[in-house]
Amino acid sequence: ETKPDLTPVTEADQATEQLLREILSQERPLDEILGEEFGETSTASNRRWVLDPIDGTKNYVRGVPVWSTLIALTIDGVPVLGVVSAPALNRRWWAAKNAGAWTRALGAEPKRIGVSGVHELSNASFSYSDAIGWPENGALTSLNSSTWRQRAYGDFWSHMLVAEGAVDVSAEPELGAWDMAALIPIIEEAGGKATAFDGGPALRGGSLVATNGLLHDQVLPLLQI
Repeated sequence: ETKPDLTPVTEADQATEQLLREILSQERPLDEILGEEFGETSTASNRRWVLDPIDGTKNYVRGVPVWSTLIALTIDGVPVLGVVSAPALNRRWWAAKNAGAWTRALGAEPKRIGVSGVHELSNASFSYSDAIGWPENGALTSLNSSTWRQRAYGDFWSHMLVAEGAVDVSAEPELGAWDMAALIPIIEEAGGKATAFDGGPALRGGSLVATNGLLHDQVLPLLQI
């Protein structure tokens, strides 16, 4: 089965989101819910849970282990809590406002994470998902040529690697709120910065660029060429 944008949707996507919705409806009945598969459940609350049951469905379908479940809480439209659970990688990342960013591997103790200290773009590692959807202004080419190392780790993983300090810049040009709401608190609590390509709030801009913070002002002009 595919969505109107031709991305795949599986029974697992729908079943996972349905389960999350049932739990949230029981535990937080007054909160709104926005999910990739079933849309929005509106209430009068300023609290909204944002769900992507399987981020990286194409990977999931093909047996590539880079996929995850994304859960976020926004208050007045601002992401304040994020959870990224990647069972095929045996990893989980999470953060809450003013509580730091954390990760845990299966069987290990939780570990606080932080971004890198790289401050020159020419020394930076850059990761993205793929070349599809980028503006025809040469932004991807400019980022590739301006950075030291380029990899397409893809989807949530690019951004979690920024939060861990293994990658310095990550960017994706076309995202829904469910694709990035959970990522933003983790990146920010790790000491990084996450915005839309124009520098505004990512959730309103439909794109996401994440950096260690030190590089953000160097990256944004390359996205506006």
